[in-house]
Amino acid sequence: MIRAATLTDLAVLTEIEAACFGDDAWTSSLVEAELSVATRSVLLSCDDAAVVGYGSIMVVDNVADLQRIAVLPEARRRCLGRDLLESLLSTAIERGAARILLDVAASNEAAMGLYAGFGFTTIARRRGYYANGSSALVMEKSLEKKS
Repeated sequence: MIRAATLTDLAVLTEIEAACFGDDAWTSSLVEAELSVATRSVLLSCDDAAVVGYGSIMVVDNVADLQRIAVLPEARRRCLGRDLLESLLSTAIERGAARILLDVAASNEAAMGLYAGFGFTTIARRRGYYANGSSALVMEKSLEKKS
């Protein structure tokens, strides 16, 4: 099940950040800001009552930025990331976005495969983007309103 996140989800989102991103994890205050800013939409993936993943987008004018998709390691390989991405893309369209951008670690083949499967293409490389010195790829997708 996917649902909108609220400030009451702050602790679990911060735990997911740490489990998924290590040194590049957002702090609790950054996660709280993500939940509190009007340009952001944060969605949760729940397995029964437990939150096992989340995704976040920022929409400004007609451009969306995929901020995060994170699924706990023990909950991966069940299409939860795909379901979150699909819901985030729909949210971006509903909020008026005509395209969406994202950064992904150049070494994260699983994520790059997911994004490519949704029609994202690589448009740039950011060398030394992450705290550990690894590079990121910038990917983009045009969004179309569903009839």
